[in-house]
Amino acid sequence: MAQKILVVEDEAKLAQFIELELKYEGYQVTIAPDGFAGLAAVRESQPDLVILDWMLPGISGPEICRRLRSTGDQVPIILLTAKDEVSDRVAGLDAGADDYVVKPFSVEELLARVRVQLRRSQEQESEILQFEDLSLNHRTREVYRGNRLIELTAKEFDLLEYLLAHPRQVLTRDQILERVWGYDFMGDSNIIEVYVRYLRLKLEANKEKRLVQTVRGVGYVLRD
Repeated sequence: MAQKILVVEDEAKLAQFIELELKYEGYQVTIAPDGFAGLAAVRESQPDLVILDWMLPGISGPEICRRLRSTGDQVPIILLTAKDEVSDRVAGLDAGADDYVVKPFSVEELLARVRVQLRRSQEQESEILQFEDLSLNHRTREVYRGNRLIELTAKEFDLLEYLLAHPRQVLTRDQILERVWGYDFMGDSNIIEVYVRYLRLKLEANKEKRLVQTVRGVGYVLRD
């Protein structure tokens, strides 16, 4: 599916130029001609990225940034600005923009910055694995069952991470040993059963339904 980009720009010719270039690159593009329309479009269409002019009728670009960030919206925002002073750039970033492009700009530079922001956004999304009400964050190494934070040891975390990365897929004991304990593991082969038991005790501490299921004679699977 094409990634959605919202362009909030009141100069019609510039907006059309950016729209054509983005569409040529395969993006799905929406245009908003002023600040109020731009703010409404972000909330209605939930774009993957916003290209936002600084000077807009209605609400300025930085003010739109502040309003979105104050409500927890983390959509990547690139500000287009004719202001080239360092203090202006800092003000834009402080308002919540992720990047800025100074007018006049080359379309190659704008497209490159769009790619960088979309890639970063995808990387951040991939930091979190989720199944049912269970979520795991790679970066913070936090695990939640609903709103309950679950404390796991390093190996318990690695085992759960592997299961979450392959939901509904039956993983054999050999696959789990190789991935979680390493190719050269020579310890007790019952180690998997022991750690699955530890995981279940923690994941089901409040009598939640079982998600880590045993497939007899084969291995384990994460499913409801």
